[in-house]
Formats: sequence, structure tokens, C-alpha cells
Amino acid sequence: MQLNPGSSNGILDEINSLCSTDATSYPTADKVRRVNSAYEELIGDIINADGTWQYDDTNLTDQPIGSGNLVEGQEDYSFASEYLQIEQVEILDSNSPAVYHKIKPLDRSELGDMSTEEYFGVTGAGNPQTGFPEYFDQVGDTIRLYPAPTSASVTLTAGIKIYFKRTADLFTTADTTQEPGLPSTHHVLLAYMASVPYCAVYKQNLVPWLEKKIDSMKKTLIEHYAHREKAKRKMIIPIITSFR
Repeated sequence: MQLNPGSSNGILDEINSLCSTDATSYPTADKVRRVNSAYEELIGDIINADGTWQYDDTNLTDQPIGSGNLVEGQEDYSFASEYLQIEQVEILDSNSPAVYHKIKPLDRSELGDMSTEEYFGVTGAGNPQTGFPEYFDQVGDTIRLYPAPTSASVTLTAGIKIYFKRTADLFTTADTTQEPGLPSTHHVLLAYMASVPYCAVYKQNLVPWLEKKIDSMKKTLIEHYAHREKAKRKMIIPIITSFR
């Protein structure tokens, strides 16, 4: 279902039909904003539920992989806030040919009672110890590498590669034929969700019906993403119990 194709078959048309509204009583900008809010809410639910085949909006033309330069002796690297979840971090070594190596997320429980500076050490000048990064720690929109990279061990240019989960390609009021990056069976769910705030004020009798539809469709959407890796071969591994 397209956002606003002008043929009475779009998401905004469905909202108008449900709420008995038009572009004046329920402005297009408000509808689009609430569709986007609903869209991001669903993406959050999906990311928490998807299996080995992970979600990414089909409207986005690039892969959810980013790369960047490393700086000699620098631990902290920021990334765009639309990256909702870091999946994997790789560092390019200094060999020829150079190869990316997956590094591990930092589990602070492994440090015991020590701070990161105590555990990984600092130089005599108080700067971070350098080497080939073995761990990364994500704090907000920043990744911290331990130890800090050095050109003796890594390739600084395009030396970090990050695999991530991101939010959707959100709609603007100028979009007409763009469709949500969701199964077509659930496009109408965005219309239901965007109708609730309006109906909560002006059509309160519709709210229970909308909420029931939303709950039902959310469950089937999450089930879709939680189980869609069915093409992946499942293996049953026996557990051998010794009675000796």
C-alpha cells in the first residue's frame, strides 16, 4: 500500500476513511508524522524479534554496513544516531593483503573491579595503550575501542567496518508512491496506528476496535519476522547422558 497515491488506495486514504477526515480536518503533515511514529515503533518491535535473517527496510538502497577511518591512539568513534543497534565490528589489520577481523563486545563483568584504564593500561603520559583493538564498547552513539588502534597493527584508512540495524526510510509529505518496508499484508497497520491519536479525541468509540486490530496485527507481524528464516536448515543435536 502506497503512502498517498491519490487514488483512494493509500495509507493516508485509509486513515481518512477510518476517521471520516480529510486534509483539512486531519492535516497531511500530522498524518505523515504519526505514520512515521507508528513505523518506528514497529521497527523497534521487529528488531527485538527478528531471527537470523534480520530486518532492513527494502526502500534503502545501501547495505546496513558502514566503514570509517581510524585515528592513531584514539579510542572513541561516533556514528549516526539512526543506527539502532550495532551487530558486529571489524578492524582491518596491517598485513598485505589486509584482512578485516571481527572484534568482541566488551563485557564489563569480565573486568572485575577494574576500570578500563586499569585493565587495558595507559602509557607513561597517561594516554591509552595502543595495539590491535580486540574489544569494542558501545555507549550511546559512540564506539570505544580497546586497545586504541595504532598504524603498526591496523590499517587506519577505512580501518573500521560496522554492521548495524537501522531505522526505516521514513516518509515525508512529498512522498506519494513509496510503500513501507513491511510485508504488504501489514501496510494497513500503519493506518490503524496513526488513526488512534485522532480518534482518541474526536472518535472515541472507534478506539477499542482500532486497538484490538492493532494488537492482533502486531502479533502476526512479529511472528513473521521471528520465524522467517525457515529456509535455514535446522539441526537436532542429541544430548548424550552418561550413566557411569
